[in-house]
Amino acid sequence: MASAEKSARLAVLIDADNTSSRIVDGLFEEIARIGEASVRRIYGDFSGTRLKSWHDVLARYAIIPQQQPATTSGKNASDIALVIDAMDLLHTGRFDGFCLVSSDSDFTRLAARIREQGVDVFGFGEQKTPQSFRQACRRFIYTENLLPDSFTGVAVLPAATPLQPPSKAVPLLRKAIVQAEGDDGWANLGEVGSRLANLSPDFDPRSYGFSKLSDLVRKTNCFDFVHPERGSIRIRMRAQQPAISKNLKAVG
Repeated sequence: MASAEKSARLAVLIDADNTSSRIVDGLFEEIARIGEASVRRIYGDFSGTRLKSWHDVLARYAIIPQQQPATTSGKNASDIALVIDAMDLLHTGRFDGFCLVSSDSDFTRLAARIREQGVDVFGFGEQKTPQSFRQACRRFIYTENLLPDSFTGVAVLPAATPLQPPSKAVPLLRKAIVQAEGDDGWANLGEVGSRLANLSPDFDPRSYGFSKLSDLVRKTNCFDFVHPERGSIRIRMRAQQPAISKNLKAVG
């Protein structure tokens, strides 16, 4: 009997000082779509009450706390411990990817170094995360999209306030279509999605209020669609009509 395809082996390293425990359910659901979270560690000073909310969820997801007391003012022992562990794990050669959970730009060089080794880095942080860290990752997922009730599994996400209006996605969508289109101007939607990930690691339809790329593209009303019964969705940029033509059409 043929064995199932092996999942990507992932090391999940969480910066507790810069991450809310409220995302934990959504975080591990998202990570499960990428691969298997073989290593699960969280870094911080758990001796006080400030990180108590993390205490309540560690056992549920078998996250191993790495206690790092803040012994020196102005120094972040947790960040240093996370970086050391990441490099140790990297050099074992056992992992296909790293999930760095933090909004701290201090991990930019770590993400870049891991990718230099040919290993994928998936970043998870708030929208305030500096661009340098976001761009250093293969993909970057905003943790606001992982909060409870922020993702309902339907086309439109009414329970959450989108981080951006759909119109903000149009310039990036156009760039991706230009890269993916054939001689006839049409592009396969799946290929457009791949180009989007390369152009902008933090692109996510959920940031605009949609669970699917196709629904986001339709909502912008800037692109034409072809969806055959058998085959992939194809899209192209819609030619803009002169304002007078639109007016005449409305009157007619």
